[in-house]
Amino acid sequence: MKSKATLSYSRLVKRGLVYMAAIAVALFILVPIYLITVMAFSPEDVVYGYPKPLIPRQITTETILFFLNSYKMLDSVKISVIVAVLTLVISLLIGAPAGYALARYIFAGQDVYSILILSTRAFPAVILSIPLAQTYIQWHLDDTVLGVALMHTAMALPTTILVTSSVFVGISKELEEAALTLGCSRFTAFRRIILPLALPGLAASAIFTFVLSWNEVFAAAILTVHNRTMPARLIVGLGGSPATFKFAGGFLMLVPAIVFMLFVRRYLFSLWGIKLK
Repeated sequence: MKSKATLSYSRLVKRGLVYMAAIAVALFILVPIYLITVMAFSPEDVVYGYPKPLIPRQITTETILFFLNSYKMLDSVKISVIVAVLTLVISLLIGAPAGYALARYIFAGQDVYSILILSTRAFPAVILSIPLAQTYIQWHLDDTVLGVALMHTAMALPTTILVTSSVFVGISKELEEAALTLGCSRFTAFRRIILPLALPGLAASAIFTFVLSWNEVFAAAILTVHNRTMPARLIVGLGGSPATFKFAGGFLMLVPAIVFMLFVRRYLFSLWGIKLK
């Protein structure tokens, strides 16, 4: 039998390995974000100089401001925010009831239906580019914010439905049944009992939807000409731009997603069983 000291040492080694893996993953994510941020707020001579400083010696907003005021970037940033918010709202309004139905009701072909929902994400969107553009032109949705938002909603709905379905499955059905026996309608029970418990999962789904819409390039590039989102304008118009512009564009693509996650972190921590003081 192993001694207590051996078991304690083994447990300590495993915990250390877990911490090292967590630190490695965190650095893998945070280091590029930090470097992009540093370069976005550095003067031009620092960006093109070598070696690059890990700690900024001089901070300037000239590159960011010039970037926003050129190539209609400020308008594209506004369009990206509006499209992402519209996509988030529409996806939750459609996906949450669909996920609730999958979680609470039993019907023929339920498992096949769930697989079909997920399989739509594997379908290459480039095949649909020409008929999609033609359909949008016929419906007068081309080069509009609503048209891009609807396309992003179609891309985000499979994930939203499956995530919200798993959230509702994790909520005890007995709580809803108890509310029904006490005189609540199904909608009232859902609004007062199920929805507050599902908020952490819905917040996580909202994050995925927002980030997907914010970073999506293909649909916005083929469906718009003048009213482009920022990622589409970056890809189409800034391929040969200076490095300073690319760092500024990368930073502006990161900021909304990070800020949005900070706002909903309380719900995410609640989903994982962590309480914020």
